[in-house]
Formats: sequence, C-alpha cells, structure tokens
Amino acid sequence: MDANEVSVVLTGFGPFREYLVNPSWQAAQGLEKVGLGDNINIYIKEVPVSYIKSQQVIVGMWEAVNPKFAIHLGIAPGSRGISLEQTGKNHGYRDRDVCAFCPVNHCCIEGGPDRLDSIIDMRSLSKDLKQMGLDVIYSRDAGRYLCDFVYYCSLHHGHGRAAFIHVPASGSLATPDRLVPLLQTVIQAMLNQLEALQTAEDHMTTVSKTPEDPTMATSGIVHSGDDP
Repeated sequence: MDANEVSVVLTGFGPFREYLVNPSWQAAQGLEKVGLGDNINIYIKEVPVSYIKSQQVIVGMWEAVNPKFAIHLGIAPGSRGISLEQTGKNHGYRDRDVCAFCPVNHCCIEGGPDRLDSIIDMRSLSKDLKQMGLDVIYSRDAGRYLCDFVYYCSLHHGHGRAAFIHVPASGSLATPDRLVPLLQTVIQAMLNQLEALQTAEDHMTTVSKTPEDPTMATSGIVHSGDDP
C-alpha cells in the first residue's frame, strides 16, 4: 500500500429480526462501490448480531487490518435521520442477541472503563454538517445492544479510532440511493477531521523534538550582582 493511502474499515450488521438483508450492510456495500476518495482503501465486513461473534470480528479486524479508522453502521428502527454516536458503553447489555445469548455480567470488556469516546468530535461535526444542509443528529447513547457493544469493543481495540453511525431502518432515507451519498459526505468529513488531528499531533511532536536554542536558554538567567 502506498504511503499516502489510508485504510478504512466499514461494517454493517447481518440479518436481524424482520431485516433479512440489513440496511446497514447494504449501506456498507454501497459505500465500497462509490468509494471515499482516491487514497482511501476500503475494507468491508458484515458483523453478526451476536455478542460473541461480533466481538471476534471486531478484534480480528483490528489485528488483521489495523485500519487508520473504522466506521460501524447500524440501524435505528423508527429514526428518520442518521445519528453520529460519540460514546460506547461497557455495561448494561441485558437484551439477548439472535442466538438468545447475553454477555456475562452484561459487560463488553471486563475491567474496561465505563465509557469510551471516539477521537472524532461528533458534536462539532454534526454542527458543520447541519450548516451544509444535512439532517444529522448528535448522540451519546448508542442503545446498549449490539450497536453499542460493537462500538465500545472497537473503541477499546482501536484506541478511539472508530465511529458509529445509526441509519434509518425504513423510509425514503433508508434506500441506498439516498443513504449512501449522505454517508459518503459524513464519513469524508470525519476523515478530514481525523487528518487535521493527525497534522496537529505531528506538529506538536516536531515542536517537542526541536532542540532548544542555547541563547534562549540563558537569556533569562539573572546572575548574582545583576539588577533584578
């Protein structure tokens, strides 16, 4: 892979209840087709609606691909817009998955923090996108089901380099023709913010490694006998 290329993983969920083909997975497939930019390598993965299997997929994704960033898509029945999730939660998983399983101690990562946040500032991003005329919602509650579970797991293993986007399960916006271009714009905005963060971090690293000017180091010293 070229040094200027960026690897991004996109996930959507597998079948769930009446959704034999999950709209979130259709969206991930659509995004792979249209792309996110010339230098973005996209890897897509379908995530089972299972606590155990989804955790295996997410851990394997970070170990095998180790992407620059991961974007997870999931459906929000009843929603008419898309929600940008800031936070993943570690506890409170009491609802059973499609395998009728519930996590031990209702927990994602034993001993992990109660909450983990994405390095992306979803609040400022949502404001910017709204100014562009896009209908997006800022959220700090991903629902304490598989969406929240997968998000926390990815934030943990990716050290915050992940995002979760809730998309409508039905309605006109849920169709790939409308949803995919919207998600493309949103994710590109996320990657732009990520690049800005990386640039700022690189600058701070460079500054911290710059040797101190000896004349500057001694210019403020007051010797005995000098005026204060």
